[in-house]
Amino acid sequence: MARRRVSNPLALAVLSCLSERPMHPYEISTTLRHRGKEQSIKLNYGSLYSVVESLQKHGLIAARETTREGRRPERTVYEITDAGTAELEDWLSDLLASPVREYGSLEAGLSLMPSLPPDDVAILLTKRAQVLRIELRTLDSMFVEAAELKLPELFLVEGRFRRAMVQAELEFVVALAKGIADGSMTGVKSWRRIHELRGEGVSFEQIMDDPVRYLGEEGRLLQPPDAR
Repeated sequence: MARRRVSNPLALAVLSCLSERPMHPYEISTTLRHRGKEQSIKLNYGSLYSVVESLQKHGLIAARETTREGRRPERTVYEITDAGTAELEDWLSDLLASPVREYGSLEAGLSLMPSLPPDDVAILLTKRAQVLRIELRTLDSMFVEAAELKLPELFLVEGRFRRAMVQAELEFVVALAKGIADGSMTGVKSWRRIHELRGEGVSFEQIMDDPVRYLGEEGRLLQPPDAR
């Protein structure tokens, strides 16, 4: 994926808004919120101004005019430049066509979960599943309301994507919690035994010095290759 002069996804949303017509930052913010884009792109007013300044600095947008309404502060209206239009089209094409390896918080937690006892992890994953079910119900309610308003599917596509991701995560988390809780997941027996031993005062270093002694044949996998 190409390196961007301004890499914040909010910058892409700003360029998209300005590709429709010139706007001032507050109008960009209200437009994005009205369209529910804060569900997909982190949006706050302070960072929006920083993004606008950065886009202007790199020649992707330009100040068109400054206006004032009554006693309100002056507002600068911005428009997209030719370079900004090219950046928008290239960036969006890249996002849609090129998968990117992203490091999510759940994946990080899963990679390090053996640091907690397995029964604790199963409980935590079950709690996560409850939250995911609530999100699914919220999304489904939104789709029902959208159908009643006869909104085109085009306006719901990111919500559909989010629902598919949440559903897949829910199914994975439920199956994982079950496999840990009932011991059907391979490796759980040794994982549980390690935490039992540590509770008895045996250090992790001691266990790793002679894993077969403490864990039986499963412990052999924890030995260096030349010691198996």
